[in-house]
Amino acid sequence: MIIGLTGGIGSGKTAVSNWFFSQNIDVVDADIIAHQLTKQGSPLLDTLRETFGDWVLDEAGNYNRQAMRTFIFDKPDKLAKLNAIIHPAVQQSILHSLKQSHSSYTLLVVPLLFEKHQHSPLFSLCQQFLVVDSPVALQIVRATRRDSTGDIQKILSNQLNRQERLALAQELHADIVVNDQDLPTLYAQLLPLHQKYLALAHAQK
Repeated sequence: MIIGLTGGIGSGKTAVSNWFFSQNIDVVDADIIAHQLTKQGSPLLDTLRETFGDWVLDEAGNYNRQAMRTFIFDKPDKLAKLNAIIHPAVQQSILHSLKQSHSSYTLLVVPLLFEKHQHSPLFSLCQQFLVVDSPVALQIVRATRRDSTGDIQKILSNQLNRQERLALAQELHADIVVNDQDLPTLYAQLLPLHQKYLALAHAQK
């Protein structure tokens, strides 16, 4: 059984996925896979350089994600070209990782799972959804701690807003955890969900 985990930037998806991992649940994270596939010297990074130019690399030869975000912002054609290169490789790697999973259920972490749900094959793989919800102001504070480049607003503009995400979550009968306090408070919400998912996975066998 696959649980699709999603949420806005700075909502706390990593904290949630780390907790499930601590409970011996396999976690497949789309962002981590994308970073691995575009590491220095990778075939995918070579394709990006050949397609867009040498500027996609920073001085150390690593993928310059900030430069790419700036380049594709408000340029749907450039974004489509980037996605046509990145998405198939990421999806193939995700499918491979899911097949390798041996835990009772698997957590699939996809930041834009809801934004792309009508067109994403990953969405259809999930039997259940878990949404991490957080006030926007708190999302910005957390995200800024991690990335002070000023791209936070650009990323937020490409995501569903909080109300839209929660409305879709309710429509899909997704589980929702609110991450607006400390980690113990968050973890207390996750334990009953873990038990629920174990029971659902057992019932499907």
